Amino acid sequence: MSEDEQAEAAAAAEPADDAETESDATAEEATASEDEQVADSTAETTETTDSDDGESATETTDSDDGESATEIVSGDFVELEYTVRTLTEDDEEGRVVDTTSEAVAEEAGIDDEDYDFSPRTVTVGEGHVFESVEDDLVGKTVGDENEVRVPAAEAFGEFDPDEVRTVSTDKIPDDDRYPGAQVTVDGDQGYVETIVGGRARVDFNHPLAGDDLTYDYEIVDRVDDEEEQAAAMIGMYLQETPDVRIEEDTVEEEFETEVHETDDGEVERETETREVERRSLVVEATPMMQMNQQWMFSKQQIAQQLMGMLDLDRVVIEEVIDGRGGMPGMMGGGMGGGGIEEAVEEAAEEGDIDVDADELVEELDEE
Repeated sequence: MSEDEQAEAAAAAEPADDAETESDATAEEATASEDEQVADSTAETTETTDSDDGESATETTDSDDGESATEIVSGDFVELEYTVRTLTEDDEEGRVVDTTSEAVAEEAGIDDEDYDFSPRTVTVGEGHVFESVEDDLVGKTVGDENEVRVPAAEAFGEFDPDEVRTVSTDKIPDDDRYPGAQVTVDGDQGYVETIVGGRARVDFNHPLAGDDLTYDYEIVDRVDDEEEQAAAMIGMYLQETPDVRIEEDTVEEEFETEVHETDDGEVERETETREVERRSLVVEATPMMQMNQQWMFSKQQIAQQLMGMLDLDRVVIEEVIDGRGGMPGMMGGGMGGGGIEEAVEEAAEEGDIDVDADELVEELDEE
């Protein structure tokens, strides 16, 4: 029995004259208790229950300034600042593997001339970062930071001595026959360890195999705009972030409404035309993208992922060719159209040639 219920029972046992007084006191205590509960609830985490389809609940936590901060859940797009380092056998930080910090890269002596140090956008739960890092991100909020240890088995695998093999130097180009050279032998990539006579020892393990890593991160922001999400996801596979846009169109499609069999055994299908909404992601493919082998081999897989994550009906790769940087003699180039006429007239004025510029241009146009 609660304290309030005990007080009410005691009041009922007192004489009638005292019952009213006790009742008033109990009411005041109950009101004060409710006020305390309301005050306490502002500092507590509020949680929405799981939906019927089993989707994960979203939790919000009141921040110090009173604004609610939504916790990260699987499927969220977040921007991360991070630095990944190897760990030595004594658990000391080793060399820098990857970082979004220009200062860290400079201190580590990493060539950063063409490197983009802006925060990376990842999708939690999609394998864009190590699994232990993804697990650590869930439940965090924007502004949180942490350091996660990633075991070698999860990172780039344990070192396998059997992957260090002896091969004939005939399989290695002359320019790569030195220790440390990266080579491809029978489709496998590795690094030359030693060369003796006509034989070479090649390590086909990943260069970071056997190394535990430390992943130091900070959650910079949450990415909610769908076009930004799509551009960031494509950018993970490239060295640039493409221009994208989402288009929503209404199109007419035929739907089968009835199927029946005629007297002579033929199957007839009745259809009707309906208007449906279609969402398309249009990606402007730059010349650099079209020369990127990883993009060319992975674009089908990337498109499938984008359609599933952003509820798209299709992805359109739009090839854009503008008039800048054309080849000499081609339209839009430095020697196209009026460029020829200007060059000929300039040469004629300087006395280098003795021709009628207009006549020559007309002959070229006729060709």
